[in-house]
Amino acid sequence: MPEQKADSPDVVLVHGHDLGRWLSVYGMPHVPSPNLAAFAEDAVVFDNAHAAAPLCSPARAALFTGLSPHRNGVEGLAHHGWRYRHDIVTAPERLRPLGYHSVLIGLQHEHPDPTVLGFDEVGGLGFLPRAHQVADAAAGWLRACPDRGDRKPLFLTVGVWEVHRPWPAEDYTPADPGRVDVPDFLPDNEHTREDIAAFHGSIRQLDDAMGALLRTIDETLDPETTMVIFTTDHGAAFPRAKSTLYDAGTGVSLLVRPPRSWAAAPRRVTDLVSHLDLVPTLLHVAGGAPAAELEGTSLVPLLRGGTGDPDRVLYPGKSYHDSYDPMRAVRSREFTYIRNFRSGPLLTLSLDLENSATRRGMGDAHLAPRPAEELYDRRKDPDELTNVVEDPAYAEVLAEYARLLDERLVATDDPVLAGGSPPPGPRSREVDALPPLAPLASRTPEDPS
Repeated sequence: MPEQKADSPDVVLVHGHDLGRWLSVYGMPHVPSPNLAAFAEDAVVFDNAHAAAPLCSPARAALFTGLSPHRNGVEGLAHHGWRYRHDIVTAPERLRPLGYHSVLIGLQHEHPDPTVLGFDEVGGLGFLPRAHQVADAAAGWLRACPDRGDRKPLFLTVGVWEVHRPWPAEDYTPADPGRVDVPDFLPDNEHTREDIAAFHGSIRQLDDAMGALLRTIDETLDPETTMVIFTTDHGAAFPRAKSTLYDAGTGVSLLVRPPRSWAAAPRRVTDLVSHLDLVPTLLHVAGGAPAAELEGTSLVPLLRGGTGDPDRVLYPGKSYHDSYDPMRAVRSREFTYIRNFRSGPLLTLSLDLENSATRRGMGDAHLAPRPAEELYDRRKDPDELTNVVEDPAYAEVLAEYARLLDERLVATDDPVLAGGSPPPGPRSREVDALPPLAPLASRTPEDPS
């Protein structure tokens, strides 16, 4: 058997679906998540972590490649035909030459065939594995795993369906609607509370399964030499969250417990970080060299108690969900700038949100025309509810962030400059039906294959 280096820890990455930051550890005290709260007590909690995209496949593709969706090729949902480009290298493929054995158990959403994603082993639970099914499958695999000295270092990825909609009462026992946390970006009424109560039922089941999974990890892998990461793909499935570039759409839970041998104290980190940082972090942990093409930066210094770059900015984006809906953002700790490249309603609701109880009680204000640009002062408006793009006091900030985005679009050859990458199959009609808000520079779209 290969000899495992003492400084090559096992890594377990656990990811959920549509959770955002809806956990008690993120200031929602009524959310039923005691097991993840207990895990957070021994972890580094990232308070300002963001997905690269606000919907499933693009967010996950960025997480596992370290590249934005328009660079890795997965600009829309995998079940709508979006695929990685042929030259893309995934996280397990980058870790293989560093001596790691990679395993996927449960859900992924980057390709209909999980065996093409570069893992050495793939579990057979299908596309919609529930949290307790996955926890049981992972427990079986972990209990059969050889001892640390008799195997390669491990990169284990565990994916669960929860907390994706729907949340039927026969599957998830709803909470008391009178005792739920309603964020400021949603209307506080009986319809929203009914919806959130059902959501809490799904979170409770996720948390129960996570408790079982985390106990199994600690029983079978040595916490001294194991890093455990918990995150989700993007924001929660509510209007003005999932499928938007607001904080509630790209903000994610990110809890990382470093190996105990690092002697890293649990703490909260307010630095702006991204899912794009995961692959650089894995390379750093595995002893590999940084890869120049990756967009993120290693989180290891922050995990060891260091400080990050206070001036860092992120560039989340959205291209395709149910239809072509291109928007790009520049996000810093102080401001969020969003540019909408096509006309349409203020909020484009995906089918699951359009059919939700929250939608029934929110009126039609979201159908007003969207602006070409949006700017939010997060120092005064953390929920990003007041667009200050027309306020003369923010003219310099607006010009600076618009310049940053322009430079980013050109530097990364973003196909949004030419109207977007050609979508797979017959969905091109949806693209053609939406007129641009303003003339766009002429550029050749990248090949999305």
